[in-house]
Amino acid sequence: MITQEQFKMLLPLACAWAEEQERMILRGGVPLSPAQTFDAVRAGVAHPEQVRLLRVARIPMPEHPALRAAAESTHLISPHTAGLTLRYGIFVRSDCWGDRRLVVHELVHTSQHERLGGFQQFLQKYLYECITIGYPPAPMEQEAVTTSARLCT
Repeated sequence: MITQEQFKMLLPLACAWAEEQERMILRGGVPLSPAQTFDAVRAGVAHPEQVRLLRVARIPMPEHPALRAAAESTHLISPHTAGLTLRYGIFVRSDCWGDRRLVVHELVHTSQHERLGGFQQFLQKYLYECITIGYPPAPMEQEAVTTSARLCT
């Protein structure tokens, strides 16, 4: 379990890591296809032209020991993680590359980033929910689950 003090210490590390990963994805990723752009707009993304997808063998884990331990203990990143949104940068695991529902799910997280105003605000709310309520029952995660299910049926 992560304490409030640990959370306050980890949040700036998580923000820095997320910003670094987003920069990498934006440099090496691909823009959304026309169909994905349509889905992004339906998912609430205000700026779908800024989104990039990067295919990876596995979702990267933070190198900082405390951040890595927190990611592992909360199960937010594991070998089973299929996608991870870092504002406009989205990692998609290679074997899930064509999974529309996954991409729409991640695009909902992009819209949450936009709505909340950036990394600090998004991560503070999202991570706090995941730590206190749990993942995946956290409300922001459930918004992504239900929206992607609704848009992809």
